[in-house]
Amino acid sequence: MHTGIATNQDLRSCRMPDGAPIVYVVDDDISIRESLEFLILTAGWVPRLFASAQEFLAHPRAALPSCLILDVSLPDLDGLELQKRITIDRAVMPIIFITGHADIPMSVRAMKAGAVEFLTKPYGEEVLLNAITSAIQRSRSALGEMEATRPFRDCYETLSRREREVMRLVITGLMNKQIAAELGISQITVKAHRGRMMRKMKARSLAELVKIASHLGQGG
Repeated sequence: MHTGIATNQDLRSCRMPDGAPIVYVVDDDISIRESLEFLILTAGWVPRLFASAQEFLAHPRAALPSCLILDVSLPDLDGLELQKRITIDRAVMPIIFITGHADIPMSVRAMKAGAVEFLTKPYGEEVLLNAITSAIQRSRSALGEMEATRPFRDCYETLSRREREVMRLVITGLMNKQIAAELGISQITVKAHRGRMMRKMKARSLAELVKIASHLGQGG
């Protein structure tokens, strides 16, 4: 007999639209995971639930807008350590921390490392939903920026180590003679590396190279 109240199973059976944002949850408390799953499904997002940090790390990443709801206290790897591990390779996945025993130094550390929110249990559903909405918007913007800079990053990946060193110095405005002295190589060698680097980066001028470097997050 159906009571008319939607359950997690009912919501799971509803097909989410392609590209729906994913909300990852890492919490060793099954009751928390289940309640968050219901909230996430009700909001129209796709939940992915994990009981430990290692389970989450083993899960393949999806190139979709997403965020991570992360408990600070976990059985294998605590939330702050997990945050440290994924900051670089999952930078497009903002983190919302939840905890039952927060302290100010812990929350400051998490926020300084890039967390978008630090919530202490019990927290209001509306507060969490607002945090998730904000995090997913940030993720969507970051993914869009990544897609826009992909051609530049693909070009950069073709550079040799020495060509990258030359590029780093060129965008600071150094002349070939100065670069040669900095790297301990001849000016002729610098000129050769510089020429190859400019061709690979598809930059027709120094100004264009500086602009490309800016898109890659490299300062001059």
